[in-house]
Amino acid sequence: MKKILCGTARLPVVAVIMAAVTLAMVAIISITPAFSRPAELTSDAALLDGYRHVEVASVSDAMEKVIGQRMYLSHRMQPIFTSKFAGFALTVKLKKEENHDPHALDGMLSAIDQGAPNSVYVMVVEDGADIAGMGGLMGTAMLARNFSGAVIDGGVRDTAYLKKIGFPVFALGNVPSTSVGHYRFDGANVPVTCDGVLVNAGDVVVADSDGVAIVPRTKAAEVLVTAQDMDFKEHSMYAYIEKLKSIEEAVKKFGRL
Repeated sequence: MKKILCGTARLPVVAVIMAAVTLAMVAIISITPAFSRPAELTSDAALLDGYRHVEVASVSDAMEKVIGQRMYLSHRMQPIFTSKFAGFALTVKLKKEENHDPHALDGMLSAIDQGAPNSVYVMVVEDGADIAGMGGLMGTAMLARNFSGAVIDGGVRDTAYLKKIGFPVFALGNVPSTSVGHYRFDGANVPVTCDGVLVNAGDVVVADSDGVAIVPRTKAAEVLVTAQDMDFKEHSMYAYIEKLKSIEEAVKKFGRL
């Protein structure tokens, strides 16, 4: 009887030890950077999920490191409200042309209605800083089709409504003008130069408070892994800097600035 009681008494102790070991293993796993490997990023969903969790500044830096190119849009491209998104480029071009053709912009609308979920509508309006490339109606259609956002090399209008429905747009500015009667559709899912950067249909477009960056689809997995590593190092540096009160020591340790 005594042996049985002793054995029973040991059970809670064993359970406590096992629980402590489990918690330790969880802690170790949780602080390990969850970097993806290029081979693991085989699906569109995995790729976009990765880009939605890294900072655009890290993506921009990774682009320069991986392919030696600057692929970010200029300071002129501003959000209508603070937002963060990632998706695949659906490109549209408009060319200047005074007209009375009611079908001049049909292709622009068709591109939206045929767009896939997770698209980012990248529109280039020729000489269009003071022309609204899109507004509330187009934004509503994009939201209904689960677009990630829009980037307009031109103006945007109906911004109060776009904010109300929560559809994120980056553009050169807010203007009340229309493209109807002044522009003609000039192609969809074709290469465009948006704010000085080449964008091909299907490229990854990432945006946050720091701006917008474009990642060629063929390099997207490799760039993401590098950006994730840069993000991890930078976020690790904040506490290190606060503790040592030295940015020089942090840069020496992590090699990130």
